[in-house]
Amino acid sequence: MGKYFGTDGFRGEANKVLTVDHAFKVGRFIGWYYSRNKAAGERCSVVIGKDTRRSSYMFEYSLAAGITASGADAYLLHVTTTPSVSYVVRTDDFDCGIMISASHNPYYDNGIKLINEKGEKMDEETILKIEEYIDGKIPEIPLATGAAIGRTVDYAAGRNRYIGYLISLATRSYKNMRVGLDCANGSAWMIAKSVFDALGAKTYVIHAEPDGTNINMDCGSTHIEKLQEFVKDNGLDVGFAFDGDADRCIAIDENGDVVNGDLILYIYGKYLKERGKLNNNTVVTTVMSNFGLYKAFDAADIDYEKTAVGDKYVYENMVTKGHRIGGEQSGHIIFSKYASTGDGILTAIKLMEVIIEKKTSLSRLCAPVTIYPQVLKNVRVKSKPEAQNDADVQAAVEATKEKLGENGRILVRESGTEPVIRVMVEAATKEECEQYVDDVIDVIRKKGHVAE
Repeated sequence: MGKYFGTDGFRGEANKVLTVDHAFKVGRFIGWYYSRNKAAGERCSVVIGKDTRRSSYMFEYSLAAGITASGADAYLLHVTTTPSVSYVVRTDDFDCGIMISASHNPYYDNGIKLINEKGEKMDEETILKIEEYIDGKIPEIPLATGAAIGRTVDYAAGRNRYIGYLISLATRSYKNMRVGLDCANGSAWMIAKSVFDALGAKTYVIHAEPDGTNINMDCGSTHIEKLQEFVKDNGLDVGFAFDGDADRCIAIDENGDVVNGDLILYIYGKYLKERGKLNNNTVVTTVMSNFGLYKAFDAADIDYEKTAVGDKYVYENMVTKGHRIGGEQSGHIIFSKYASTGDGILTAIKLMEVIIEKKTSLSRLCAPVTIYPQVLKNVRVKSKPEAQNDADVQAAVEATKEKLGENGRILVRESGTEPVIRVMVEAATKEECEQYVDDVIDVIRKKGHVAE
C-alpha cells in the first residue's frame, strides 16, 4: 500500500482526506501517462463511473478536467457499478478506467478506484507514480493546447451493454420467483431491478431512492437486517443485498437467514464440482473465512487456498493458478470466467442459477455448512503499524491462540482502507469470542494506541 492508495483505492472523507485537487492530479497524470506512447492521430481514452454520493459528481468533474487537460478523452458512464466499469474497460478497449466510490463507507467518504486495460485493479508501480506526482516529486506535466485538448463524452451506452451482458448469463427464466433486492441507495439502484425484471422475476426493491447522502445508511449489505425483515414480511423466495458500488452481494434465504460470502463460495464451489467444472478442485478464500467453511469443504472433498484480505489478492491468486471461483466473507465473489472483479449482481445471478437448476431452496443449499460463532471489532488507532507490532499486543494475541487451541482462532490485522485494527475471534460460543476480542482490545487501549 502507498501513501494515498490502499488495497481498494484512494479513500477518505471528501474534501478532507480526498480532495478535488487530488482528483484533478490523478486525472492529469492518468491522461498524460497513458497518452505517452500513442501513435500520431490516436488519443488516450479513460472511462469513468460513479456511485450516488453527493461528492461523486464533484470528483467526476475534477477527474474529467484533469484527463482532458492532459490531452486524453474522458468517457462518462455516470451512476453505475464498479464491475460495470471493469467490464466496459475490458470489452471496449479503453486505456484504463476510474470508479468514484467509497464502497460500503458512509456518504461523506469517497474514493477513487483505478482499473487497468484488462479490467483489473491497477498495478502498484503505476499507482506509486501517481502518488509521486500528487506529492510534487515528478516534474509538472505539460498542458494540452489547441486541438490536442481532450473531450468529455457521454457513454451511458456502455452501462446499458453491461446490463445486457448480465442478462445473457442467466441459464433459466426467473418466472414465478419472488426476489427481494436491497440496492443500498447506491450504484445498483436502477441496474439490479432492470436485470431481474428482464429475467422474469417478481422483483421487490428497497433502498433504491438515492439522494446523495443516504447511500449505505441503515441499508444494503452492511445492514442486512433490513432485507431479512423484508424477505420474511413479504414471503419472498430469496433476497440479495448490495453495497454502495455493487461489487458485493449478501443473500437472504427464504427463512430470513443470512447467506454471506463464505456460504456463497460453498454453494457455487460445490455446484461447479458436481458438474466437473471446478478448476483445480479449488476455491480461493481469504484468511477471514470461517472455520466452518473449511470443514464443509473438507467433507465435500474440495480444496481451498487462503489469501490476505482483499479481493485484489483473491483475484491475483486465481489468475496465477487458474482457479475459477474465489472471494471474501464480506460478499466480494469473483467468477473468473465472467469477470475480473467482484460483482454483486453477477453473484446474485449465479446463486439463482444453482437454486433453479437444482430445484431447491437457498436454505437447503447452505445446510451442510455449520458456521462457527465469530466476533469482529474495529479499533481506531493512531498508528496501525505501531499498534499491530506492539510487543504486549502480540503477547496477548499469542496467549489467546493458546487458549483457543484447535477449537477456534484469532486474527488481528490492519485495515487496508481505514485507520483501524481489526480483531477477530472464532470460538465455540459467541461469549468466548467477545471475551477474547475484548482482552486484546484492552491491551491496545492500555498501551495508548487508540485514537480517541
